[in-house]
Amino acid sequence: MTAIAAPLSGYEDPFTVTHLPPRGLWPELRFDLPELHYPDRLNCAAELLDRAVARGWGGRIAIRSAGGDWTYAQLQQQVDRIAQVLRGPLGLKTGNRVLLRGANHPMMAACVLAVLKAGLVGVPTMPLLRARELGAILGKAEVNAVLCADALRAELEAADHVPATVAYFNGDGGPGSLEMLMRDVPATAFAACDTSAEDVCLISFTSGTTGVPKGTMHFHRDVLAICDCFPRSTLKSQHDDIFIGTPPLAFTFGLGGLLLFPLRVGASTVLLEKLTPETLLQAIAQYRATICFTAPTFYRQMTPLVPKYDLSTLRKSVSAGEALPLATREAWQQATGLRMIDGIGATEMLHIFISAAGDDIRPGATGKPIPGYQACLLDLDGNPVGPGVIGRLAVKGPTGCRYLADERQRDYVVNGWNLTGDAYEMDADGYFFYRSRTDDMIISAGYNIAGPEVEDALLRHPAVAECGVVGKPDDERGQIVEAYVVLKAGVEGSDALVAELQEFVKGQIAPYKYPRAIRFMPALPRTETGKLQRFKLREQG
Repeated sequence: MTAIAAPLSGYEDPFTVTHLPPRGLWPELRFDLPELHYPDRLNCAAELLDRAVARGWGGRIAIRSAGGDWTYAQLQQQVDRIAQVLRGPLGLKTGNRVLLRGANHPMMAACVLAVLKAGLVGVPTMPLLRARELGAILGKAEVNAVLCADALRAELEAADHVPATVAYFNGDGGPGSLEMLMRDVPATAFAACDTSAEDVCLISFTSGTTGVPKGTMHFHRDVLAICDCFPRSTLKSQHDDIFIGTPPLAFTFGLGGLLLFPLRVGASTVLLEKLTPETLLQAIAQYRATICFTAPTFYRQMTPLVPKYDLSTLRKSVSAGEALPLATREAWQQATGLRMIDGIGATEMLHIFISAAGDDIRPGATGKPIPGYQACLLDLDGNPVGPGVIGRLAVKGPTGCRYLADERQRDYVVNGWNLTGDAYEMDADGYFFYRSRTDDMIISAGYNIAGPEVEDALLRHPAVAECGVVGKPDDERGQIVEAYVVLKAGVEGSDALVAELQEFVKGQIAPYKYPRAIRFMPALPRTETGKLQRFKLREQG
């Protein structure tokens, strides 16, 4: 089933409507599951929160945090007050863009939901973004107002294109603060804006693994679609689940896993700031969490610490954000007894579309397309390739790429497929195995070498804490494999260790894949969401 008609927008400000790509450049959208057939008029915040309270879930805990718990009814009250501030004292019109800036905290969650409920467009930003990066986002999205945590105000105030309307929260609560504005509005229910299912409610900017972020535009319908696909078919989340994890709410992986997914089933989430591997384990034990969302790097760092904590309530662990090394999967399972649920998503697709859980897990594979999505592999000419051949990952489903005024829309969407920029290989049973980013494939002396495979081999060496592998130009071979390695504490780099690591890799995978150059680093460049920025490693070469 394909969406065709353009429904009437509920927005006064036409910015998002006029900045969407032409419909002819959209991917093919499919709604193959009954639960994906939503009404034409839809406000996702009302569906997630107001309906939860109407169902009798008002007394359930929605958000747990260091500062205390909020029930669904209390969260609704906070959301309604913020929505009234946005549309009242701050004078925003429906369709205006609101930049959201804050760490994982109940107030940040309430701000996100209030923006959507009020018929505004959320522009979430990572807490660690600097002024120059914020200025680019503020300018491109033509932001009308900002809701910002007080602790993050310095970089915002130094940015270009900051609108006149800014309200800070989680500060002293003084004049002009969001809390003061909330106290001055009536404590009455706020009627959700009558939005179209195809009104843009989020502009999420990519995390920049290629160095140039893009704004991705998502509908109210999309927000519900991701809640009704992966969590329903693969994660199988329930009302008594307690979600926890590290991805920021500004990252679509975190927005789904730590806010939207719990709300959809009446569960609760734990929102904590500045987690480390050890404090995340402490929090899992303290809050009796059942589902954890974080990146492979965190799981790898948590694994040796597991015996110190009671993780008996933890039922499921979800890994996404970057490729999951087999060594990390195996070590985590040995330490916890839990089989890792791997997944691949994309900011353009909003959340996970290939995954596997339980008995469907195949070691080394990301999984299969989850119900609601289709995937295949294409060659450079756009033709499908069969099992055993590396190709470009192409995806279709109820969500898809719509860039904000960006010519790269034509590169991402080809013949109705979303091309995620990942190189995969499929086996005869339809399992998808990650090989590389398509621009990270190393071609050396005619051999195709996937950097993550070499990384996985290096990570098995007891001296290696982290590593990143890229191709380095070479006159003789075209490219050689170059590894950037972070050593564990107490281990020093040396020529002897380089030779040892090279021989170790040769013993793990085909010898032609070994890193002919190894450089030791104090840390690897990563995005705030934990993704390795291989383009920065290539720049160092």
